[in-house]
Amino acid sequence: MTPAAGAREARDAAAATAPPPDTCTPADRYQELFRDVQLQGVFSDSKTFVDCAPRDEPSAILRQYLASRDLPGFDLPAFVQERFHLPLTAHVDHVPRPGRPLAEHIDSLWDSLVREPLQHPPRGSLVRLPHRYVVPGGRFVEVYYWYSYFTMLGLAESGRPDLVHCMTDNFAHLIDTYGLVPNGTRTYYLSRSQPPVFALMTQLCEARGGPAQAEYLPELLREHAFWHEGEAGLAPGTAHRRVVALPDGMFLNRYWDDRCTPREEAWREDVLTASRSGRPREQVWRDLRASAESGWDFSSRWMADVAEGLSSTCTTDLLPVDLNCFLHELERTIVRACWLVEDHATAAEFERRSAARAAAIDRCFWDAGAGWYADWNWRSQRRRDVLTAATAVPLFCGLASGHQARAVAQALQERLLRPGGLGTTENDTGEQWDRPNGWAPLQWMAVEGLARYGCDELATTIRERWMRSVQLVYERESRLVEKYDLFAGGAEARGGGGGESPLQDGFGWTNGVARRWIGW
Repeated sequence: MTPAAGAREARDAAAATAPPPDTCTPADRYQELFRDVQLQGVFSDSKTFVDCAPRDEPSAILRQYLASRDLPGFDLPAFVQERFHLPLTAHVDHVPRPGRPLAEHIDSLWDSLVREPLQHPPRGSLVRLPHRYVVPGGRFVEVYYWYSYFTMLGLAESGRPDLVHCMTDNFAHLIDTYGLVPNGTRTYYLSRSQPPVFALMTQLCEARGGPAQAEYLPELLREHAFWHEGEAGLAPGTAHRRVVALPDGMFLNRYWDDRCTPREEAWREDVLTASRSGRPREQVWRDLRASAESGWDFSSRWMADVAEGLSSTCTTDLLPVDLNCFLHELERTIVRACWLVEDHATAAEFERRSAARAAAIDRCFWDAGAGWYADWNWRSQRRRDVLTAATAVPLFCGLASGHQARAVAQALQERLLRPGGLGTTENDTGEQWDRPNGWAPLQWMAVEGLARYGCDELATTIRERWMRSVQLVYERESRLVEKYDLFAGGAEARGGGGGESPLQDGFGWTNGVARRWIGW
């Protein structure tokens, strides 16, 4: 048996012994109790309750609540405290050592962010995984899909290929079990995914001594099928779930969520946002959920009207340039894997698909007049005039011409380069994926994309400015954080703001990108 075949056999064995998947969400389980806890603000963070682990069977807790809630003196916070284990922050046991070199700090932090399969509390919302995994940090004590790829870059650099292999196998397990990689490993995330970077994970895994990409071909094909479910028979100019048929018959993709209710982890916030909109509340909630699938939650990138703010979010109307670049990468990976296993028919099909997508990316997303890539509104058949850091992803995926790459580099330098690295958008809305914040994955993809096309000076500038921000905050606070304020460069460097929760530290993808760049 080859090592690759042995890896496949081990994954199959782990899946066979795993318990049946639990897809029941906290809102499903706790019904009136869930609604009342969220509505009354028992916890300041809506995510706290949905991450609690029950001390008893959920059905028994619900019965107890329904029987006692109308009694005189009933105390809802006390009822919850008595019946649930509250979640802890991800690296509560890690004690930083001030003055320690940044690389040593990151290397020592990984073990505090590792979780074992046997550590899953029973009856909670956490989705079980068969292998060890690394969580981001702070309030995020479960695996997140696209976060993990950038975390894995750092694990590889820290000499932890074992964790790179385990995490790749976990994502393969999720695809085998649920038909998708969910946004995160909680039952309330199972209705949506995140940017599809599993193909990039398999490349990294193979490069670090893991199974060959061809061993993951079934999962690569199944993930592609998830993003294209409903494609057959779709009329031009219409959409179904995540796939959109353009008027010329070409298929591109959008973000989506199969539920149109408030996100359980942000229930109060979503109810309030919908109340501010004149649109049907179900549409607002679906667009908010689709934004969460994008990973850019939230941003002016998805707003129909920046002045109206979050309530004008129209994510399902948009074809995102980065999503379609990632899917092109997935299609090219499938082609390579099919050639290795001599499946020539499937290779030919995906050669055709990838070529058609590349042409559509150029036609829809490239704005020759502006000199950058932008998202496409498939309903109005118009390109958006919003510049975001996503314009660098076609370079990262090798889809730009030399002329296009140089134009993008100029736009990035003139309009998004900040004292602390590469900005996310030009709009200051108070949302976390907007000015003034910068994020590790966007720095990585821009730097790698620019370097791929020989724009080395700008790539070096972005990397050095970002690393200076990370280093200075670390020296002052002994921590890495999820995002940084890029306008506070130099000695004033600080963590970013905005979003639905306080600034989180840890932090998976910042650790990963910073660890990869230390010493460059």
